[in-house]
Amino acid sequence: MTPVTPPLPADDGALATCSLDELEVRWAEYAARAPMTAEAMTGADRKAQALGVPGEQLMEHAGTAVAAAARALVAFNGREGRPVLVLAGQGNNGGDGFVAARRLAAWGVPVIAVLVSPSERPRTKDAAKNWSRLEGLEHVQMIRAAAARDVAVLAQGIDRAAIIVDALLGTGVSGRLREPIRSAVELIQQARAAGTPVLAVDTPTGVDLTSGDPADPVVRADLTVTFHRPKTGLQARIGRALAGRVLVAPIGIPPEADRG
Repeated sequence: MTPVTPPLPADDGALATCSLDELEVRWAEYAARAPMTAEAMTGADRKAQALGVPGEQLMEHAGTAVAAAARALVAFNGREGRPVLVLAGQGNNGGDGFVAARRLAAWGVPVIAVLVSPSERPRTKDAAKNWSRLEGLEHVQMIRAAAARDVAVLAQGIDRAAIIVDALLGTGVSGRLREPIRSAVELIQQARAAGTPVLAVDTPTGVDLTSGDPADPVVRADLTVTFHRPKTGLQARIGRALAGRVLVAPIGIPPEADRG
């Protein structure tokens, strides 16, 4: 019997109750694919949009997958009833985090969504749209951390978070991180050392998706949700150690966008 391919995350009503093991089985087809570099993933994303798949739709699937994994990670660690802290940058990685925040809130999970950026709004169209969609939602508290001092305020009571979702930066980072991202990464490091689980979106901030090389500082995650296909950097020795458990979620990139 041919196995049935599950719906894409945003259309998959079962995700809200899946455990981590169930998510891994559900998305096993994607984890079994050949790994790709960050550059190849960027190319596949752009080709998908050129073929008519809206970027907003890709982000919706990615963020919903992150939300499902976040809810499952909270349950796995027995930390229900606490808010999920989403630390998001100003790019599309942050946009995935905002979608995840909205989905979690819809499932009744309290969320604190933090835009870690000196800018008042995310810099990409889809991320900005999903930041705005959080306004006025039940179960969502929105905060902007424009500078290191704002991140320092977040450290007060960080131990009350169920988990931290690292949606700060995707890939292409090298060397020392700049503020306020640097302080946010240090906050994640401190919280994880004190026992708060960390879920990374696509890659732990500071881990290059192609090489696995770390920036300074770098996030060490308990769980990483990457998209479409495994990434070479998360299979390299250092990248694998920093990523923790890795789930590969589908986001709707068609096969014809994944060639060449």
